[in-house]
Amino acid sequence: MNILAIFSGEYGLRHVENLRARCPQGWKIETWKAPAAFPLIIDYPEDFLPASFPPADLVLSFAEHKAVAELLPDIAQMTGARGVVVAVDNEAWLPRGLGRQLRGWLERMNVALAAPKPLCSLTESDYKVTRRERECYKSDVITEFARYFGQPNIHLTVDKTTSTISAAETRRDAVCGCARFVAEILIGLRVDEVNEKAGLAHHHFPCLASMVKLNDYNHDTLMHESGHLLQENLGEQLKPFMQTRYIAPGTLSE
Repeated sequence: MNILAIFSGEYGLRHVENLRARCPQGWKIETWKAPAAFPLIIDYPEDFLPASFPPADLVLSFAEHKAVAELLPDIAQMTGARGVVVAVDNEAWLPRGLGRQLRGWLERMNVALAAPKPLCSLTESDYKVTRRERECYKSDVITEFARYFGQPNIHLTVDKTTSTISAAETRRDAVCGCARFVAEILIGLRVDEVNEKAGLAHHHFPCLASMVKLNDYNHDTLMHESGHLLQENLGEQLKPFMQTRYIAPGTLSE
């Protein structure tokens, strides 16, 4: 698969570096660094684009400016891409109104769009758009990408004798590499330590999703939502191994 990754700063550069280090054989990742500044209205997209792009099956936008979203239809046409993924780790990068416009522009070109909010909510069939809503998509190239990068999937093996984590296999990494980083620190932890330690490791990686509180995430932030997705993946696997303590009112617990 041929991929064009667009970035404008350290946020996107880290994603590109992880993809290049961990992507399957046969993937080719080219990059384009978008301009740092744009006018309020882009009248001539060609003024901000290079003369040509290498062919690509998939375009990944890690750009930190909403104006880049306006250029994506032209970029998709120039590359021949069949799918576009826009990272929404900050709502300012793709406001909801612009997101609806972008979807319409690309649909008229028969190009699929996935705009996961946050980026690490992307799966092989859908992604988050609010705390409780997920958007489905149909695209073989986006699905292929999401098979390896997107919503973290760490498979845990628990030593039942010691109630500790004996293995942690990263079956799907976050695009930034956070899931693999967290998996490495889980080995040897007691099952009752995993949730807290994983949450701390996620923040210390560090996660670069926005800390702006959003109404459609119950006044929570995308950074916290990213952490919740990781902890939910681990928590579901650990439920059978967790001990629940009950305290009877008026008595002393043992």
